[in-house]
Parts: sequence; structure tokens; C-alpha cells
Amino acid sequence: MKYTTVVGLEIHIELKTKSKMFCSCLNDPNEKHPNVNICPVCTAQPGSLPVINKEAVRKTIKTGFALNCKIAKTSKFDRKNYFYPDLPKGYQISQYDMPLCKGGFLEVDGRKIDITRIHLEEDTGKLIHPKGKNYSLVDFNRAGIPLMELVTEPDLETAQEARKFAEKLRLIARYLGVSDADMEKGQMRVEANISLRSGEKQGTKVEIKNLNSFRAVERALEYEIERQKDVLESGDKVIQETRGWDESRGVTFSQRVKEEAHDYRYFPEPDLPTLHFSMDFLNKIKAEVPELPQQRKERLKKEYNLDKKTADIFVANKDLGEYFEKVMSELRNWVKAIEKEITEKESKKLTKLATNYILTDLQGLLKGASVEGEDFFITPENFAEFINLIYEGKISSKIAKKVLEEMFSTGADPSHIIEEKGLSQIEDTGEIEKIIKDVISKNKKAVDDYKKGKQTALQFLVGQVMAQTRGRANPDTVNQLLKKLLK
Repeated sequence: MKYTTVVGLEIHIELKTKSKMFCSCLNDPNEKHPNVNICPVCTAQPGSLPVINKEAVRKTIKTGFALNCKIAKTSKFDRKNYFYPDLPKGYQISQYDMPLCKGGFLEVDGRKIDITRIHLEEDTGKLIHPKGKNYSLVDFNRAGIPLMELVTEPDLETAQEARKFAEKLRLIARYLGVSDADMEKGQMRVEANISLRSGEKQGTKVEIKNLNSFRAVERALEYEIERQKDVLESGDKVIQETRGWDESRGVTFSQRVKEEAHDYRYFPEPDLPTLHFSMDFLNKIKAEVPELPQQRKERLKKEYNLDKKTADIFVANKDLGEYFEKVMSELRNWVKAIEKEITEKESKKLTKLATNYILTDLQGLLKGASVEGEDFFITPENFAEFINLIYEGKISSKIAKKVLEEMFSTGADPSHIIEEKGLSQIEDTGEIEKIIKDVISKNKKAVDDYKKGKQTALQFLVGQVMAQTRGRANPDTVNQLLKKLLK
């Protein structure tokens, strides 16, 4: 039988705010000591009252604008009643029928995936299960952290598409500055609702929880699609339930029968006022929405003639992309300063040099660290000067690697490094000719091979000369002189 996969996502993102959602406790995802950032409000002590975090509301609305949502002019919070050991109050303050954002969409591979809503709530605590023990511990540091939940329509059709949606959403959250959305730290968690439709007959929906990586989203959905197919083709019925994901075994497993909305007994939160937003308040937030990933990608391709792959890397690595643009700005200033009109071909060569050295040599030195880190010392001005030296043929690629490594270690400008380390290029062609003659006399076989038409022999001889000059000779000059002397 033919089945159509129907997937909807519920994605929770912890917001980057100084304090928690309803109290003044520190919102610190990096805190390792349990139960440090807690108070009577977030641990639900009798008589304590919540106060709404304005910045969390602003960040949720900002996300709504970025995702083409309709922003509510009036909103409220509700109590969602359920018991769980890491939920101090026995209920969660969330939003039910009047969320901050409704509608909207996000494009994935040219297809619009509709968004149902984006609402704001508080996170729960964290359960810790000591290995080999028959009890669990609760850390309430996370309890009360602002949690933004995005719910999509069941528009996704494949596991790969669901993964891409989540990846794009995380990137947007980072561009907006609303969250780091680090899945390893639990700052972004994904739940998936999946069913298989046969013709016009709707399938039974199953929810998968505990998806804490993009790989897990894709693998869990792929597994569940096959599991549901097997159930249906054997003549059984798929049960509406909540299933967990076991990463080590690569399988989903049953957890509980799925609750419906009425099971939570939602009602308006009596301790919090209804929110009313003025157009002035909303317009100010809308004006703060920056250039988003897709817009940036198209601009980078057009402005710098970047190919799709390079543009994707600079968009995905926001800090690196910004560094690249600063370097290119410095290179353009250099072109203006020397009052030289460079051709489109030369301009492309400059851009290619900058992208290649940033994406290969520089990233290799960074080893996953950021150009915004405290230990990164190379200014865009110095990196642009470094590219200029290569472009003008003043240093070879071999010397360039040494210079860049020294720049990375010390932050010194490239000209200073070249002078201090004695790496300046040999300008005396007589000196280069002398070295070439020595290489020719010591490599008779390579000389004979070249005269027989083997071009690889010439490259070997060039390499020998460059080795003797420690990379300080201009490769083009070496090439020309070698050909001349080999005649």
C-alpha cells in the first residue's frame, strides 16, 4: 500500500534573558551546581507570586515577526495542569487560546511550512537519574526559564524535511539573538507528531519526545515511518500514544497514552494580568528584526559572487560570515587607496583568495572556535593586508601559511612578521638563477623527463627550488627562469 507521511513539529526554545520567566533568578544554562538559581517563586513556595519577564515577551514577538506571524494585540497566560516531579507548582504557566503569535510560515527547499502558533511558557526542572540507584534527583535551576514553543501545521512530508525545518529555525533564533538554541545544553528540544495517511483516510497520530539533536529528529522519524507501515500492513491499528526515542538502540518506545487538551484543564492564570500591546510597542520590535539567513545568503551571492556552498557556510557560521565581510570591506578600501581600477576577474581573484584562506587555513587554525572569541587576535585589517600580500605576489603560499600561523598566535600584522622572521621574498633574480642551476645539476632525470614532454617534471623542479629558497622565491618567477634555463 502507498502511504503519505504527515509530520508536525513542536519545538521548544529556551530564551536568552538575564532572569527567569516569572522571577528575578538568574537564567544561566551553564550553571553546573544544582539548585543554585532558585527562589520561592520558581520553586512554588506558598504565597509567592509571578511577574512577567518583559524581555521574554519581546523576544517571542520578535521571532513571530521574523516568521511572518500575526502578532496578537491582546494576549494572556494560562495554567496547564499536570503533575510531574520536575514541575514545582503541579501546573505550568503557559498560553492556551490567546498565544502571542499565530500563523506564519518558514520555507524549506522552496516549500512553505505553515506555523500554527508561537507561545511563551516556563520550563520545568530537570530530573537526574543516578546510575545504579533506585531514586531520582531534581535540579530546579531550569525551572521557570522562559520557554518559547513553536507549533507547525502537519505540513512536513519527510524526516529530512523535518530536520531541515529545525535547523533553519535554530539559525533564525541565533540571528535574532533570542537564543543560542544549543541542543546539547537542552536550549532547543524537538517533539514530532507523525501519522501515515492512506489515500483520503487520515492516520493515527503518534508523538515522539526526547529528540535532542537534528540527527535524532531524522532517525526517529525514519524509524517511526517504517514501524507504522509494518503495523498497518500487518492489519493492526496504530495507537495514539507518546513514544520516546532511544538513541543507542535507534528505536522509539511507548511511554504513555497521549493526553488531549482537555486533560490539562486549562484556565486563565489568575496571578497574571492580560497583556495589551500598542502599535508603537510592536513596531519598535519589528524594526529590530535583522537581516535573516535566507536574505543574507542571497545578498552574499550577489554582492561577492559567491557560489551557493560558500554562501551557505558563511550564513550558517554567522560570526565567520561577518568577519569575511569586514575583510572584504578592508580589501575594497585598499583598492580605493591605491587608486587602481581592477577588473572583474581581478576582483573575483581577491574574493577567492579571501574565502579560500578563511575557510581552509583560518578555520583549520580555529579548530571549531569562533572568530569572536577572546583568544582570536587577527583583525580584519591585518587579514586583508595578508591577502593583499598574496595577491600582489609578495609572499608565496608556503610563506603565507607560516605568516598566518604567526598572526594567529600573536595578532601581529603580516608585514611586521615577514620582516622580523626574515620571510621577505627574494627579489634578486640572479640569486634565484644560481639556485635553479644547482637544482638542475642535481636532478638530471627530472630534466630529461621534462625534455621528453613530462610537465610533472617541471613542477618537481619548481618544488625543489622553492624548498631551497624556503618558499621565499616567487613561484611564477621560478617557473619562467626554469623554462628559460632548461632550453
